[in-house]
Amino acid sequence: MPVSYAQKPLLGKLTLTSQLSAETGLHIGGGGENLDIGGLDKPVIRDPLTKYPYLPGSSIKGKLRSILERLLNKPLNRQGGSGTWRYESDDLNDGFTEVEKCIPPIPYEGARTCQISRLFGSTGGSNFWMPIETAREEGLYEENKNNDTDTINNQDCIKIKRGRNAPARLIIRDCHLIPESAEKLKQADTGLYMTEWKFENCIDRVTAAANPRQLERVPAGSKFQFELVYTVENKDQVIEDLQNIAIALAILEDDALGGHGSRGYGKVRFQNFQFSYRSLAQYRQITSTPPGTSGLRPLETIPNTQALLDNFGSLSEYVNRLLPGDES
Repeated sequence: MPVSYAQKPLLGKLTLTSQLSAETGLHIGGGGENLDIGGLDKPVIRDPLTKYPYLPGSSIKGKLRSILERLLNKPLNRQGGSGTWRYESDDLNDGFTEVEKCIPPIPYEGARTCQISRLFGSTGGSNFWMPIETAREEGLYEENKNNDTDTINNQDCIKIKRGRNAPARLIIRDCHLIPESAEKLKQADTGLYMTEWKFENCIDRVTAAANPRQLERVPAGSKFQFELVYTVENKDQVIEDLQNIAIALAILEDDALGGHGSRGYGKVRFQNFQFSYRSLAQYRQITSTPPGTSGLRPLETIPNTQALLDNFGSLSEYVNRLLPGDES
């Protein structure tokens, strides 16, 4: 497969911070459970140095991605673990995923334009189909080869053995407890350090046999520092990407983060959004900028997700005002 030597553009970095509050007990498992008699069945993940519970950025990012896949009605074209299916762009350009021989190929949107893949990244697929003309333009068509061809959706297509990956524009940091919340949790008398026990009983509907278990949860009222960073690569796509992020955060508030959400776990709330933007030119000027004046341009604090959606126009104006003068 030909190698692309063109570097991806970088216009700047847009940072969004917020306070993430657990409205109900929250469980994100840490693995490595000890099978101690009377011990926890499912502990939460903790920082190995401080032993404080925290929320992994990977868990939040995965949840936001699954929300947007449903919101944008993306097809399930890639098999995951445990028999589950997910959506992926098989390549940078549009094409068709070959799932099984007996199932018609499923159209996917290329990662260059796909609203999911450009935010969260995409792993190129294998044995997918692409229109022949597109494959030629992209340098993926090898002449004088015994290429598999077929007609899909009235287009002459060729089978591509391996697709190209797309890196994510979105970074979501691990969320750590804010100091005030950490101090309160240290004072909690629950029998566990900074967390709580949750005792549950599974009852077999046929035999009525009980299967008790003990889960560890981060208590309701815990507050974490949330931060995401969006890499600006294409100024024409920024507003659409930020709007999708805002909608996903609002839906997450009405959904659940972590495990056992249908049982009441994982209700969260975002408060006090703060946006800041640093352009490529500002990064270059950092060394000559006096301390405390690094060139970050803050937007007025937005109190919650409803206000974020209601006032998205002001955010759009803010971004559009900053981008035109940036260097590529």
